[in-house]
Amino acid sequence: MLLAIDCGNTNTVFSLWDGQAFRATWRIATDHRRTADEYFVWLNTLMQLTRVEATVTEAIISSTVPRVVFNLRVLCNRYFDCRPLVVGKPGCELPVQPRVDQGTTVGPDRLVNTAAGFDRHGGDLILVDFGTATTFDVVDTDGAYIGGVIAPGVNLSLEALHMAAAALPHVDITRPQSVIGTNTVACMQAGVYWGYIGLVEGVVRQIRAERDRPMKVIATGGLAPLFDQGTDIFHSVEDDLTMHGLVLLNRYNKELDLG
Repeated sequence: MLLAIDCGNTNTVFSLWDGQAFRATWRIATDHRRTADEYFVWLNTLMQLTRVEATVTEAIISSTVPRVVFNLRVLCNRYFDCRPLVVGKPGCELPVQPRVDQGTTVGPDRLVNTAAGFDRHGGDLILVDFGTATTFDVVDTDGAYIGGVIAPGVNLSLEALHMAAAALPHVDITRPQSVIGTNTVACMQAGVYWGYIGLVEGVVRQIRAERDRPMKVIATGGLAPLFDQGTDIFHSVEDDLTMHGLVLLNRYNKELDLG
């Protein structure tokens, strides 16, 4: 069974793939101080509680936080007796190499999403990921990552607003009932929600104009369904895009080894 690990700046997701479907998915806060032993105790406990009987024989890791990779490698080596693939590192090949400026390092999550998006929808895509940062990944006709846009994430923007302005409270993101707020919380929620709708629509419009061709827009990330309520720009909202990409890259590298 494949253990797919997606480590983001805020959360780390572990999923078990049995070759046909994901058997289970668990989420934990990302912390570079967490040891391999701690990961295993947590993961093993959840597998027992949910009665998931699985023998992990292979693993793949995508991490935007370099400092956690070592302990995740140790987890796979020590407890599952397998050497994990790490996206973006030697030994993990991509179906199509990214076409960016020489010396540029592309985030592993963006490479994984690119592979998944191309597999499901073909080329000429804009992938919008609502994570710690809001990212736009542009996928060429042949499936190559060719660049994108990075903007502050929604929750990061709310936190910055709260921290920088003493009179403004911390608020949760939600779709407000109206654009014009009649109290401070409603005003902040309207500004962030409709501000990000405008951001997404504006960036997509500019990318399409620059590429001068039709392009599908795919949304992913925890807040994607919420923002999908305020715009018709998304062709699809897919919360499993990154995990699907990890499965694809693992399969692709296995086929290369066999070939």
